[in-house]
Amino acid sequence: MGRVTGKVAIVTGAASGMGKADVQLLATEGAKVVVADMNEPDGKAVAQAIGENAVFMHLNVTDEENWKSVIAATVKTFGQLDILVNNAGIIALGNILDTTLESWRLVNSVNSDGVFLGCKHAIPEMAKSGGGSIINMSSVAAIHGQSFVSAYTASKGAVRALTKNVAMYCKEQKNGIRCNSVHPDGVKTPMVVKVAMGKETATQEDLDEIGKFGNMCEPEDIANLVLFLASEESRFINGAEMLIDNASTITPPVGL
Repeated sequence: MGRVTGKVAIVTGAASGMGKADVQLLATEGAKVVVADMNEPDGKAVAQAIGENAVFMHLNVTDEENWKSVIAATVKTFGQLDILVNNAGIIALGNILDTTLESWRLVNSVNSDGVFLGCKHAIPEMAKSGGGSIINMSSVAAIHGQSFVSAYTASKGAVRALTKNVAMYCKEQKNGIRCNSVHPDGVKTPMVVKVAMGKETATQEDLDEIGKFGNMCEPEDIANLVLFLASEESRFINGAEMLIDNASTITPPVGL
């Protein structure tokens, strides 16, 4: 217990799924957390359930002014910023021929632009606190590609590369900020069910069904890794690609 006591975290897309699991675990381990999301009812419910060490803030990650106001409000409320989890993301089915320019731009604006803006505006405040940890949610799609989600694959590839850029910049600046990317395969979240099964809401039966695939983990599995990267236990890990994929990216020997 207390692995991030005294730290302040912003987690985007925290009203449900992986983001919700992240804020819950970070708060349990002592952090003050900002539940940042566009989904106000669910986001407020998450913050309320956590208690006095959590607050909900409306955030559209594609809106630069919104990012500035959320970071300023975080510092005003809790005094500092130590952890940023760029978790918010969307996915759209479509190979390179099926994907429209409109879909491409939408997916990349959330998944890529949103991470860029978060890093850009969090770094100065983290530096004032003497350092911190930025955790960017990427995907195995950025490692080996996935033909059926062209825009998503490209956006997560951008996150992978930007993470290394930020890590090197912060190392050169000696500001004490680390930046790492997390690369899950499948995660049993409502968004995955919506895309995979064409349903707006996920029942437990739906989650159990997609869980039959060997590479589907729980949101709590991601949260455990996020906690590690947010804590001082990972103080020498910077610019890393943290796979959480049940070996899905390992190419088997020929003939197997």
